[in-house]
Amino acid sequence: MTVDQSIARHYTHGTLETAILDALKNAGKDPDKLSHGDLAAVDEFHIGGRQATTDLSAQIDLPRGARVLDVGCGIGGPARFFASERGWRIDGIDLTEEYVAVAERLTRRVGLGDLVSYRQAGATTLPFRDATFDGAYMLHVGMNIADKKSVFAEVRRVLKPGGVFAIYDVMRENDDAFVYPVPWSSEPATNAIETAATYKALLTGAGFTTVKERSRRDFAIEFFRQMRERMAESQAKGGPPPPGLPILMGSTAPQKVANMTALLQRGTISPTEIISRAA
Repeated sequence: MTVDQSIARHYTHGTLETAILDALKNAGKDPDKLSHGDLAAVDEFHIGGRQATTDLSAQIDLPRGARVLDVGCGIGGPARFFASERGWRIDGIDLTEEYVAVAERLTRRVGLGDLVSYRQAGATTLPFRDATFDGAYMLHVGMNIADKKSVFAEVRRVLKPGGVFAIYDVMRENDDAFVYPVPWSSEPATNAIETAATYKALLTGAGFTTVKERSRRDFAIEFFRQMRERMAESQAKGGPPPPGLPILMGSTAPQKVANMTALLQRGTISPTEIISRAA
């Protein structure tokens, strides 16, 4: 089994769309009358969810109508947000077949099929022509990709000169040992986490200039504190768990969240934004 296959297997749920729609029904939502906002709690598989996407959006100065690449789109939450709130036309790619299929169906459900499209593909060989996009973004994807040099070179190739590339990834802060599983990996073979300094050096080598960098460690710790609080309240009431990211993580969600929270609190990792521009 290749590393890409192992990564796709890690993320594959099997009945993800059904699990999402059932959780939304339990929360009082009508699956046939959904907005992209109704999906916010479950469709943005990165630390901080919708708030993190909103915060990253504020760093990206692209106009309505811009064509933007989503590298590692997951089930399409950020793509739907940017299409709806910023008016961008989004092309998303992801390794996981189930994620791409669910992303397409959820996007049609919320009426954004004309602005967003998805395809199964790897980030190291993008299926697009040179200078196609005005911008690109990558949210919690680089931790699975060892060959970031090729990814950044490919993103630079498909971006127009001056195009913005926004990254929000979990990055290493020290050399302390890792504990598995974490949300993006169950074993060292699929964990390619790197430091912000490495990201910036590779971006420079690919033809980008770093414009901004921001650690979001404190934001992440508070996000998980609130998540635990909501889950505890739900359990105390005896009702179903509220819609949330644990749906995407499957039965090992509690252990993944606990391990990642410990790594955050020890200062081993930090979700970090890096905004760069193509030369």
